[in-house]
Amino acid sequence: MNCELLATCSALGYLEGETYHKEVDCLESVKDLIRYLRHEDDTRDVRQQLGAGQIIQNDLLPLITQHGEDKVLFDACIRLMVNLTQPAMLCFGKVPEDPVFRHHFLEVTSHLQAYKEAFASERVFGILSETLYNLLQLDWDQRQEEDNLLIERILLLVRNILHVPADPCEEKKVDDDASIHDRLLWAVHMSGFDDLIKFLASAQSEQQWTMHVLEIVSLMFRDQTPEALVSAGQARSAEEQQKDLQELEALRQKEQAEKRSRTLQRGTRHSRFGGSYVVQGLKSIGDKDVIYHRTLHNFKNYTHDIGKSVRRVPKRNRQAKECKDKRRSALNVRLFLREFCVDFLENCYNHLMMHLALKAYQELLLNVNEMDRSQDESIRQSSNVIKSNIFYLMEYREIFLTLLRKFDETRQPYSYLKDLVESTHLFLRMLERFCKGRKNLMVQVRSYVRRKKSRVEKNLPTLETSPETLAETWKTVEEELKLSESLTEGIVPFDATSETPLEEQRTEAMVRVQNALLARLGPEALGLLRAAREVWPEGDVFGSADVEPEEELELLKQILHANLPRSSPEPTVEEDDDDVAELEEEELESVQVSETEFNFLDFVKRFASPNIVRPYILLLKSYSKNTPHTNHCIARMLHRLAVDLKMDALLYQLSVFNLFNKILNDPAAAAYKELVTFAKHVVNRFFSVAAKNNKAYVELLFWKNVRAVCDMTEGYKPDIVETLLQLLNNRNRTRRQVVTQLVHMGLVANAKELKKQKIGTRIVLWTEDQEEELQMLFEEYRDSDDVLGNILKKLTAKRSRARVVDKLLSMGLVAERRELYKRRSRKSQGKSSGKGMSEEEFLAGLTQGSPDDSVGRDDEEDGENESEESEEEEEREESLNGQRRSQSMHSTVERKADVGNTVNALHQEGMSGPLLWLQNCLNRTANDREEDGLSQPVPLVPLTEANEDAMDNKSFQRLLRKLGMRAPANEQESFWRIPAKISAADLRCAAAALSPTEDEPTGGEEQDGPSEQRAQALRALLLARKQKHHASEQTGVCEFHS
Repeated sequence: MNCELLATCSALGYLEGETYHKEVDCLESVKDLIRYLRHEDDTRDVRQQLGAGQIIQNDLLPLITQHGEDKVLFDACIRLMVNLTQPAMLCFGKVPEDPVFRHHFLEVTSHLQAYKEAFASERVFGILSETLYNLLQLDWDQRQEEDNLLIERILLLVRNILHVPADPCEEKKVDDDASIHDRLLWAVHMSGFDDLIKFLASAQSEQQWTMHVLEIVSLMFRDQTPEALVSAGQARSAEEQQKDLQELEALRQKEQAEKRSRTLQRGTRHSRFGGSYVVQGLKSIGDKDVIYHRTLHNFKNYTHDIGKSVRRVPKRNRQAKECKDKRRSALNVRLFLREFCVDFLENCYNHLMMHLALKAYQELLLNVNEMDRSQDESIRQSSNVIKSNIFYLMEYREIFLTLLRKFDETRQPYSYLKDLVESTHLFLRMLERFCKGRKNLMVQVRSYVRRKKSRVEKNLPTLETSPETLAETWKTVEEELKLSESLTEGIVPFDATSETPLEEQRTEAMVRVQNALLARLGPEALGLLRAAREVWPEGDVFGSADVEPEEELELLKQILHANLPRSSPEPTVEEDDDDVAELEEEELESVQVSETEFNFLDFVKRFASPNIVRPYILLLKSYSKNTPHTNHCIARMLHRLAVDLKMDALLYQLSVFNLFNKILNDPAAAAYKELVTFAKHVVNRFFSVAAKNNKAYVELLFWKNVRAVCDMTEGYKPDIVETLLQLLNNRNRTRRQVVTQLVHMGLVANAKELKKQKIGTRIVLWTEDQEEELQMLFEEYRDSDDVLGNILKKLTAKRSRARVVDKLLSMGLVAERRELYKRRSRKSQGKSSGKGMSEEEFLAGLTQGSPDDSVGRDDEEDGENESEESEEEEEREESLNGQRRSQSMHSTVERKADVGNTVNALHQEGMSGPLLWLQNCLNRTANDREEDGLSQPVPLVPLTEANEDAMDNKSFQRLLRKLGMRAPANEQESFWRIPAKISAADLRCAAAALSPTEDEPTGGEEQDGPSEQRAQALRALLLARKQKHHASEQTGVCEFHS
């Protein structure tokens, strides 16, 4: 221990037998220790030294128990102990990853566990309870500030002590044995401190201590379960005893099965004479059969994964850990906690609602379900009234659908999923019983009605702007300004509530000045001019700061005669009917509440989704640890989907079948009869389907939606829309026009039924000749600036960028993706600064981004293209890529069109608001970087639900990558960021590219000597853009002719 700390601790006093003798400088020494703790370093050295010296056990606790009458000393000791007992997580901020700091973290935790054992004393809590009781006896007008501080510190001290985690390695306690936490709770009870907690929770005058009381109560019931507390002191029922016997029997059977398995595995010969075997029908890496070099008894555990390294899962993708360990405390502690619960619920529950939302709803359903079983007719009638209200409202009815869809195993623990599945089972069972025997059951539904509002503003009265009129107007305004001494003040030249960036409102401010001049409001125009000069001083657009009055008049005259751009109704453009609707009308959604007849089977059909089946399968993986009731809830839901709805193909997935195989081969399978029966039924149904569908085994690799299930079981249907397009006489019809007309004629319910199926690339495997060609091309272009680009141009079999990169890595031609990055010349690096760079040049480089993630973005973009684009578009783009010879003008247009296509597609998806928000963020960042001269990464923080949903959208994320935005680098980052290296000029160009664009001129006329290859590339590009936009040469909705 440090010499100063040792001297200070020695000055506190000494313990002689059971009596503690304090020194004269005891109070000053306590204050010195508080001062030392305030200046400790990051390793918490002072805290560790005081813990090693057991200052709380040997000095502070004896001081407050034997010298509690010294109020000043008592306050100082409580203050010091609150500091010493604060959780290690607060001291270090988080669990340190560095080995040295982790050692210090564990040292502090071990000292806290020693403190907790010392506080498990009735005498200590007796002093704390007596002091707190005396303070609470004082009226609010009698309490001093020191009294309130002491109350809070006592509550914090108890909270800190209860928060200390148990040390299972040291305690090694079993159920029904008293742990240190149990002894601490018993000291709380015997001292009467629990009564003071209940008083603070129920008293209206003590509301300021509510959060501290919540923390203490929560920590008191740590490691406890409601079942263990309710059953405390009661005789065990025959059902519970039978359940224990069944669990014991299942464990005994499993142990015997494992013992028999180990006996069979013992060979009669020495291991070196085990022999080798050829496994016929099981191929090895080559074309030959697998050769097995171990005994036959171990063959059933053979897998190709033996010897492979386990794939490391990133921290942000790992399953959420269960943070609570359950154990059964000593009987007297459970009886005390049960009585505390009863008193707390009767007297304090209405003031402190402590249940989580899901558990509260589950408790409500359980109570209503018990009311249904009551012998009292009035209680059953009340239950029916409550159920009718629950099932009638849409929020209560669909809450489980929403929670299952949004379940995330990386953020929500196993216990949450267990409660969710059990609550869903209970709700569906109650709803099914309620619907039986009732006809025309009406429920509330909400429909979103879209009403269209014209975006074309009413024609405003136009002001005459002939030269004679302007001259007369200026003469009037000039005389008014010379004679008037008052100036209109307080004018704001911009709209702070508008989503339009401040920089773009500068032109609008200039128009407002001109409008005031045309209306012959001279003082208002001059005041607006001066206000705008203060807001936009750069460039002296509104005059310099030291402008003379004569120069101001001349500037106003120039503004009056200037031809400024004014907003006008958008011109009519010949486009597709959907595009015209987007340009001329804005869809507004309104919620309408109505009633409809409820059908239970239709409601269950909404659970037929892979997003809902996956959480059930995830919970089923721990079937051996689940309770029988939890496994029954899982099996019942899967039975509803597979048998009641006849959609067993939802479970035709390889991971599900692997789990079924584990259940069927479990030595204790007799304990899971329901799961075994269901697994056999699903597997048998699959083989029946596989006998008719030779693609069924391939379908096992994917999760399937309802449409894929129908295709797999009933046969794959051709694309109706593509068939109709081939049969139509008018070849200019687009897919969207046909779908819209089919919906209009009532042949289909909505456009989603005709959604285009996603397809992948047709080429997956590489032949030996193709591998040799790839190796030759790599050797030829390995020293070029764009290795990957040159290889893609020369490959005979066209493949995506991601496929080529993966193949190069697998063949060992490159060690990492960085070697395939495009090397930039000094000229291009000079351009990247943004100075002297045109908008077209910037848009041409938008898809390149930073060198650290360019290949990764290409991989993702190629993956999206493979799954979303049709075969015709792929062939057209491949032919276009083959014709490109340089990064010239048409490459720039193509990249700009690529950004524009993505923007227009997002506008069509209803993401105009998030796009405008992103545009504002880019412009604001550009302004900040111009003003401050500094560049640092700026996070894109969505503050509205629409923006947050857009940031999770794959198409929106792809647009962000094209604009050069950086995705979250690790689990510590939650938001996308604007990189620091993008200049203000580049940000403005990116913001300008987010506006919806029309067809742009190709600019081919300005090129010297039109080339035939360039013309072909431009024609193919325009054809691809036309195909993507589905634009036609008609303005309105055309009649559908076949």
